[in-house]
Amino acid sequence: MSTSEDEMLERYATHESALEAGPYLTYREILEESLLRIAADLGFTPSEYELDSFSHSVGDWPAFADSRAALVALQKRFRLAVITNGDDEFFSLSNKHLRIQFDYVVTAQQARSYKPSLNNFHVALGQIDAPRSQILHVAQSLYHDHVPAQALGLQTVWINRRRGKPGFGAVPKAEAVPDAEFDDMRAFADAMLER
Repeated sequence: MSTSEDEMLERYATHESALEAGPYLTYREILEESLLRIAADLGFTPSEYELDSFSHSVGDWPAFADSRAALVALQKRFRLAVITNGDDEFFSLSNKHLRIQFDYVVTAQQARSYKPSLNNFHVALGQIDAPRSQILHVAQSLYHDHVPAQALGLQTVWINRRRGKPGFGAVPKAEAVPDAEFDDMRAFADAMLER
């Protein structure tokens, strides 16, 4: 049976989001169990090495090529916060690619829940010293980010990296109407810094 990349991403999104909605597990456990469930769907059993490699792979995931320069430029005028579904260790490993000193970092480990839980946003809002009217939530995932951020009255900007591609990638389908939309972080940063 041949499975396309888009089908695999959507299958992953289904399993990951179901696990994240349940009792809190570490992100390493989420990754491992997601792979086990995908393997069961496709009729194979991953080896211990494959499970271990996948569940420890976050530090190897590259940042989008435009992200670092955009964040460096934005940081000259704005405070930057991250609400991540990773844990503290994985965020630290991922941030080695960006090399950005964020003003606020809220991980799923700290919140003991995963986006789209409103809890993650409540934890972040409790740390950020600014009224909601001065916070702009910028993200790719409509499901994980825009739906909950808008439910809390935040303005949102969609980084629509899948424009022109079928499906929703590694996130479940969701309906939201962001306040603005850009193809990548560089275009967003340019627009913000021209204001």
